[in-house]
Amino acid sequence: MFANFNVTGCSLELLKTGERGIVVFCKTQDETILKKLISIGIIEGTNITIKQHSPSFILNIDNRDFVLDLESVRAIYVRVIDNYIN
Repeated sequence: MFANFNVTGCSLELLKTGERGIVVFCKTQDETILKKLISIGIIEGTNITIKQHSPSFILNIDNRDFVLDLESVRAIYVRVIDNYIN
């Protein structure tokens, strides 16, 4: 088993259901993905809560839910702000 540890920053993909993070940056070479993320409000400083991982990623931003594909989720890097798990 692993010892307890804290993740201070990671890809949004690694957060568990119920965890929250603040967007640190988005990293992708695909301009279409970047434009999509910006259009739904995913910019530096945005608070995101993971509501569901499977079959699709559902994110909550400002009390609105968004469904994103895995490639888009992998482009988002966050700083974990709590570890509340439903």
